[in-house]
Amino acid sequence: MVATRGRSRANGGGNASADNTATSAGVSGNNGGIKKASKPSVKQQVPSVSQSPASPSGSANSAKGRKGKCAWDFLRQKHETKSMRDKYIASSCQLFFRRDPLKMVRGSMQYMYEQDGTEYLDCINNVAHVGHCHPHVVQAGFKQMRTLQTNNRYLHDHIVTLAERLCSTLPSQLCVCFFVNSGSEANDLAQRLALYYTKNRDGICLDHAYHGHVMSCIGISPYKFMHGGSEEKKPDHIHVVPTPDRYRGKYRDDQMSMSELTDAYVGEVQSACDSVAAAGRGVSFFISESMQSCGGQVIFPPGYLRRVYDIVRRSGGVCIADEVQTGFGRVGSKWWAFQLDDDQLVPDIVTIGKPMGNGHPISAVITTPAIAEAFRRGPDYFNTYGGNPVSCAIALAVLDVIEQDKLRENAVRVGEHLKRRLQEMQPRHPMMGDVRGAGMFLGIDMVLCRRTRQPAGQAAETVLWRLRSEHIIMSLDGPHENILKFKPPMCFSLANANQLCDTLDRIFTEVEADLAASAAAAAAATAVAATAATAAAAVAAAAAAAGKPDREKNGGCR
Repeated sequence: MVATRGRSRANGGGNASADNTATSAGVSGNNGGIKKASKPSVKQQVPSVSQSPASPSGSANSAKGRKGKCAWDFLRQKHETKSMRDKYIASSCQLFFRRDPLKMVRGSMQYMYEQDGTEYLDCINNVAHVGHCHPHVVQAGFKQMRTLQTNNRYLHDHIVTLAERLCSTLPSQLCVCFFVNSGSEANDLAQRLALYYTKNRDGICLDHAYHGHVMSCIGISPYKFMHGGSEEKKPDHIHVVPTPDRYRGKYRDDQMSMSELTDAYVGEVQSACDSVAAAGRGVSFFISESMQSCGGQVIFPPGYLRRVYDIVRRSGGVCIADEVQTGFGRVGSKWWAFQLDDDQLVPDIVTIGKPMGNGHPISAVITTPAIAEAFRRGPDYFNTYGGNPVSCAIALAVLDVIEQDKLRENAVRVGEHLKRRLQEMQPRHPMMGDVRGAGMFLGIDMVLCRRTRQPAGQAAETVLWRLRSEHIIMSLDGPHENILKFKPPMCFSLANANQLCDTLDRIFTEVEADLAASAAAAAAATAVAATAATAAAAVAAAAAAAGKPDREKNGGCR
């Protein structure tokens, strides 16, 4: 069901421009070879889903940097592009690998290519959910773009078909859709829905959370507003509770049992609700990712969300599950990560996006009929590009690929294999403090000391750059920037996982040896300094003793 609101009016429209983000030419063949050719039509190069160029069971490409001439002609060399970006793009829009950014010009499934043709294994691009430039997705976008692109003020089969298919993956209570263009828009709209339904303003979010870049979402994103130098502060009506991080949160699994830890974190939400009630107000919403991403790939204790949802609802609020980064089968065993907590758990509002269009901007808010009806009382809701035919065609193609290429099953198989191999590496590498996650959502918590769990941010950055030198792309997250995160395209294969683990094993050995050598050198320097200080003290004492008779002989004056 697609949400409606207010009176139907003809104004407020506008022509939707066709965003061609997801429709770049793909690289044919599972070996990722780059053809030297003129730009072919998409129709000529796009096979059916069953002919996709890189199935999960296929062998991995070598990510050792094969080079070849690209099929495209580029206007500028890398240094020229960087110079123009520095001139025309705001400096707050930061790049990966800022000291030496990559200039990516092409993608194919789980691989990306620099301008000189160097191939990289992509371990973090959860936007290209089913694979960069997946041919079925490219074909769907191209076909619809040459047929019709307009706003959603007209009847069209794509928007209703997409709504039906999305709702079929969720609990039956969640059956009304609003289509928007980004996760930020989705979480902004979710807060508005909560306000209209509850008539309350107070919201509760988790520490280190990130829910979007628009002003209302910055207010529920401590990951942003607690950043040093930020002029955007926490609004008075937003209440931040500790993230239920068993490894390095306020309550830790080396200090208490899992049930005690869960009780403690749930108690923090209860206290926040009690504080709102004491002020004579009600709670509007509780929002959280079902597994926290920017906070460091945090997996919540079992039963945490169910208990928190009960408390929030008793306090008058609704529960928002932010599935923008964790949804669409990434966890493998379920379509949505909130379902890992409890098969019977039902949020009041679910926000989705990011992987939904495989790089094309489309997102959605899915809620109950009662909440959607409450929102209908306000002014008409219209989103120019939300639910346009091209975006919906692309999102439908993404659902096709997830199902037909069995990518949820692949996430289970590859994710469990990768997690097991990483855990087997832990005894050899003391800097691997914790390995956590589900499906293709994993994190490695890098530490200087396992006992204290002191984060190893600098060492993690060194690992990141050495991976890049091996043509493997990962990134860091968490409040200490010490979590190596793994959220690749869902076509990532077993061979890719083995390649990543073998490379990490070697790099960890090298970095740990460097750290040990640095520690030994520092200890030696400290010892030398201590020896020198002791010697200097001895010399001073001897000089003082030698001078004492002279002072006595001269009446103590010199």
